[in-house]
Amino acid sequence: MIKLTRTESWDDIYKKVLYPMAEGQMQYPAMFSVNGIDILSVEHSILNFNTTAKIANPYGLDALWKGGDAIARGVLVIMLIMSASTWYIMVVKIVDQQKVMAQAKLANARFWSARSLQEGKAALKEGTPFWYIADRGMTANQHHEGTLVAQIDLNTWITMSVGRAVEEIQSRLQNGLAVLATVGSTAPFVGLFGTVWGIYHALTAIGISGQASIDKVAGPVGEALIMTAVGLAVAVPAVLGYNWLVRRNKVAMEGVRTFGADLHSVLMGASSKMNKTNR
Repeated sequence: MIKLTRTESWDDIYKKVLYPMAEGQMQYPAMFSVNGIDILSVEHSILNFNTTAKIANPYGLDALWKGGDAIARGVLVIMLIMSASTWYIMVVKIVDQQKVMAQAKLANARFWSARSLQEGKAALKEGTPFWYIADRGMTANQHHEGTLVAQIDLNTWITMSVGRAVEEIQSRLQNGLAVLATVGSTAPFVGLFGTVWGIYHALTAIGISGQASIDKVAGPVGEALIMTAVGLAVAVPAVLGYNWLVRRNKVAMEGVRTFGADLHSVLMGASSKMNKTNR
């Protein structure tokens, strides 16, 4: 046990006790008291408290939400909506594109192995893009004569009908991509606006309080900078998702256009045979 009196200064305690203990020149005492206070017991209590107590973080998103005004909260809500919309559209478009690619394989396997156009159309699932193209093309070929469009050449009319069907499918696949492009281009600026607004209010509060210490400045300003990070976290997936989905759309539409072109050739061949038979 080591006992020191109140006449001992902290320099004397360091030189006589703490330094030799640290260097291994003295064994760690069972009791070390200064003016009757067991310093080791106090030290152990402090260490145990620091390792077991949960210290709440005074900064972060939670503090930003609670301490922010209506505009700061509105910016966070807007970016949350942007992020949710981005991921929803990405998932939906991936599913749609995957369906079109799978349907293209089925159409190539079933339609072109049929013995007639009607049989080939019946082999396709109703409502799919390829069934729609076949239906539009066959309708244009069957109802060309005896209508106002009879003034249009049959080849031109079938080409127009099949081409419009392909364009409608392409437009349907592109739905939602404009949202991704908008989010990717505007989300960083929305986050930057939130950062500027947060820093402005943080500096105003610091100026009113008259305290410019690092703890008073770093916390509010750091919270405001979170807005920029959130804006980038929203924009980056939107930009990457947009570019990836556009590329997948091109791949999916290649199969659709190929099917439309082949169908047009078959329809024109069937019409030529029919005209020769009638003659």
